[in-house]
Amino acid sequence: MRKIEQEYRGDNCASKTEFIEKAVKFYIGYLRQQEEVNYLSPLITETVKAQIKGTEQRLARLMFKVAVELGKLSHMTAAINDVDDETLQSLHAMCVNEVRKINGIIDYEDAVQYQRD
Repeated sequence: MRKIEQEYRGDNCASKTEFIEKAVKFYIGYLRQQEEVNYLSPLITETVKAQIKGTEQRLARLMFKVAVELGKLSHMTAAINDVDDETLQSLHAMCVNEVRKINGIIDYEDAVQYQRD
């Protein structure tokens, strides 16, 4: 009661009763907020996990399709061209460096221009 006496005027309350009402409402709001956080937090976590899993699955399917297409191109190119081991190693090193430089964003037109130059 001594603390209420000291604080109620500082909180712009007209009476101790008003101060106590405000304190009770604040505390009830605090308790509800804790309940909502405890309810919403796992719900949000599960939703985010489901979104991430769906994205992972779509990316995996796309990467599989790209790998199949790349395999087809590689086999066609190997069947058409007679490439010796030294040229193949040199090509591999060049491609690794190029992919690092372009951050994995491959542009066919740039490759054509490189081969023409």
